[in-house]
Amino acid sequence: MAKTNPSTVARQKRVKRIRKKVVGTSERPRLRVFKSSRHIYAQIIDDSAGATLASMSTVEKGFDGGEEKGKTAAAKQVGIMIAEKAKAAGISKVVFDRGGCLYHGRVKALSEGAREGGLEF
Repeated sequence: MAKTNPSTVARQKRVKRIRKKVVGTSERPRLRVFKSSRHIYAQIIDDSAGATLASMSTVEKGFDGGEEKGKTAAAKQVGIMIAEKAKAAGISKVVFDRGGCLYHGRVKALSEGAREGGLEF
């Protein structure tokens, strides 16, 4: 069953519009962000091969929130950890896909954490 909530439909339209322009290749895979009301998820995707190269989220077993509390601090920690996983997989440059969300708050914190971890985009 399709979601008919107006904000969900609007976000799905933004996702389609962004995906027309943002494409991950084997040289520069796509760093995709999805956020729910409680958690945040990040994947590094090679669109040419159709494969997920690395992923990290706040619900994974290896995630610890760190000393700071809050969803924004957790998002920054996820960004740092996805950068570490990317470095282990030999990835240094990515294309950022914000997933239809505005670039502020948790999405911005995740991207700043990924940059601190050593990813370039």
